[in-house]
Amino acid sequence: MIAGLDGLERFRVELDEHVATVTITAPPVNAQDRRFREEIVRVFDVLSDTDAVRAIVLTGEGRAFSAGADLRERPNLAGEAGAYPRHNRLVRASFDAVMECAKPVVAAVNGAAIGAGCVLALCCDILVVAEEAFLSMTEVDVGLAGGVRHVLRFLGQSDARLMIYTARRMTGPELLRMNAASLCVPRERLVAEATAVAREIAAKAPLAVQAAKRSFNLTEEMPLRDGYRYEQTQTVALARTEDTREAQRAFAEKRRPVFHGR
Repeated sequence: MIAGLDGLERFRVELDEHVATVTITAPPVNAQDRRFREEIVRVFDVLSDTDAVRAIVLTGEGRAFSAGADLRERPNLAGEAGAYPRHNRLVRASFDAVMECAKPVVAAVNGAAIGAGCVLALCCDILVVAEEAFLSMTEVDVGLAGGVRHVLRFLGQSDARLMIYTARRMTGPELLRMNAASLCVPRERLVAEATAVAREIAAKAPLAVQAAKRSFNLTEEMPLRDGYRYEQTQTVALARTEDTREAQRAFAEKRRPVFHGR
């Protein structure tokens, strides 16, 4: 048990060799209600701040990754002043907790990822999808719109617009063809393949990996010149760390480096 993560109802968290596996356990379809969002913020804030964790796998239990928002909560939002702003703030926080987590997050998309479930998958750093999994933004089917900015992080303009305007399902093989997913594998191999990617990340210098994630997040909308200048400041800081010196020694001694995150 990782300290600070007791009493979870919507998630199960396991740690093995610097890789945390976060499994959504909200049957029947892992819909996102208020409790879900509060817990995911807590889970990823704790993992972000836990030195023993260097990479994370996020997956769903059962037939869905996450079927999106729990619509049973929506009627209660319209009748109370201030309810929608509070709801929207928590929704943003739940997605930001994953995107801004200091550790890279590998999504192991096991099934349907719809609406807010699709956005949650796209908040991760890397997508590994099951062959029968799919992503879909169904907001236009219920008179809503959303998720555009998150979809554009992984899909090109034409594919993103097709997905948003039509609510079409983008299957695992299609996501691989679009270069949105890094791997598309049979479902029985999904978590193992995603974990293998996470272990590969966890074997690298943790401070350097975290700096790289910060660079991805912060330079996404920067001009090239400003983005590269930011990366150079990160490189200067990393050059002074014990891990960098260990990597240099290991290279000279022809052995694998042993990183300690210092």
